[in-house]
Amino acid sequence: MIEMLFEQVGEVVRGSAPHELGEPRLQARNSGIKVWYGDRSPAAREHYEAQVIGADIVTAARASALEIGFHAEHPKQDDNVAALAALRAREDRWRPGLGDDAVCGAFLGRDTWRRISETWLDPDLDDLDAAFEIGVRLVDYIRALEPHRRSATDATRPMANTTRPVSGTT
Repeated sequence: MIEMLFEQVGEVVRGSAPHELGEPRLQARNSGIKVWYGDRSPAAREHYEAQVIGADIVTAARASALEIGFHAEHPKQDDNVAALAALRAREDRWRPGLGDDAVCGAFLGRDTWRRISETWLDPDLDDLDAAFEIGVRLVDYIRALEPHRRSATDATRPMANTTRPVSGTT
């Protein structure tokens, strides 16, 4: 069942993400799914992700954890710090939608990247509701953060891999 899990999560995201944000881009794999907006390239440096990570990285887990949230994965650490700082500056606006489980800080397993995400310890990924629960929570992050990420990007730096279609154009 896990082979199809993240494809099913993608369908939940595609059907539940706010339409006013545009078409979400999806890349599902056996261990997770990446969601971004704009450029068709899966190399989007700022994206939303749900992924299985090992207990060697999340030591509170017995076997594995599921991380769900936002990632900034620019090659330069300063760009990742800036992306997170811009969202933290608007935290009073997005935090109510995500709650206290959303952690802001260094990426799990790579300290030059940044994240706003939560971890589910030792989840039952074979549960029939797993895809729905993961997809809905990923959409919570998209709904809470994407408008603020776009505002911060528009105000502070050129949009890389995040272009949005202009109404009335193709």
